Amino acid sequence: MAEIKAFKGMRYTSAGGDLNTLVCPPYDIISEAQRENYIRENPYNIIRLELPAGGEERYREAGNTLRDWLDKKVLACDDEESIYVYEMSFTANEAKNSLKGFVSLVGLSDFSEGVVLPHEETLSKAKEDRFNLMSQTFCNFSQIYSLYMDEDGSVYSLIDGCSKGIPDMSVTDPDGTVHRMWCVSDKNVIEKVSDAFKGKKLYIADGHHRYETALRFHKEVHEGNSGYIAMMLVNLENPGLVVFPTHRIVKGLENFEVSKIIEECRQYFDIAEAPGEERMQAALNEKYKDGKKAFAMYTGSGKCYVMTLKDEGAVKKLLPDMSDAYCGLDVSVLHSLVLERIFGIDKENMANQRNLTYTRSRQEALEAVDIDGADCSFILNPTKVSEIRDVALASEKMPQKSTYFYPKLITGLVMNKFSDLK
Repeated sequence: MAEIKAFKGMRYTSAGGDLNTLVCPPYDIISEAQRENYIRENPYNIIRLELPAGGEERYREAGNTLRDWLDKKVLACDDEESIYVYEMSFTANEAKNSLKGFVSLVGLSDFSEGVVLPHEETLSKAKEDRFNLMSQTFCNFSQIYSLYMDEDGSVYSLIDGCSKGIPDMSVTDPDGTVHRMWCVSDKNVIEKVSDAFKGKKLYIADGHHRYETALRFHKEVHEGNSGYIAMMLVNLENPGLVVFPTHRIVKGLENFEVSKIIEECRQYFDIAEAPGEERMQAALNEKYKDGKKAFAMYTGSGKCYVMTLKDEGAVKKLLPDMSDAYCGLDVSVLHSLVLERIFGIDKENMANQRNLTYTRSRQEALEAVDIDGADCSFILNPTKVSEIRDVALASEKMPQKSTYFYPKLITGLVMNKFSDLK
């Protein structure tokens, strides 16, 4: 069962200044120039804790900075244990949308226990960075984003009823997304929410690295603690859930020849030229609507090839031990049949990003070929939320960077302080 627990969230006080100048997007999508701008606007910006700069001492410096801010009352923990209803209002795919969930502590459990389920592979370098930071700050500053099944809508009904008044916090990020949060300390509501999660599974949408880091931290550093991590929990059937694709950029391959690659790919795919970005995207949209397994290969100068899988059992034949859910993913098709089998980019190569890098920006994927000299890029359709659930239920993981949930949670509204710093 998923264990849900209220906590005394650590939040900014008025001593820090305007909350809009204190929060930031997730650390892993912030450039160094953006980081400097946040600090220039307000030296108390959370980025100084979440993404400390410098050498090996940067993690220790983050711990010292946190102590200083707590001493100055720039940050303080709430007096009452609460859950925090969190709503994001945003525009995606040219439509206005909103998504509402809540932040609470969740009991840590190994993936093998089947309570918290991952859906994609992780990169070891990122986990080491997060572990070093957590070991010096004893905090998780940003929430893990997880999904749950709420068939009768009872949980959503509870949290929605607690978020009708003026929010306790509200900020607008650079993309125009409005983030609102309500602090809920009503013990009756908290108990009902906690009871509702008995027997539920949680599916990590975003934050695999941080979850695995928390497991390691509580085993190696924080022994004796029961082990909890802060999560943003959202109903899997929420109509506001938006998943963007993550595109692939291939570079540095020896003897890369477009005509040869296309010929080899024909054994698995029907291939049609779709010159220009608009025609390519229109073709991919049509394939997505029809439930076809397809993606586009861009080779530069406006040349696009839409590749549609001929035999939907092709990946299963190569990977008979993997589930139908895994074998039916567009990214599994691309990785198994093209990147590994034809390009010779093995899983270790992918994990180390030697010949393969990732981007959410379609424009960046195209420009990587036209401007930066990459061999080609692959433009994908988004993974469906139901596919993410089915892969997790099969106790399997998608290839890394398979999904990009939008919008990203803002960092700095509420934080989880495990205990007093050493």
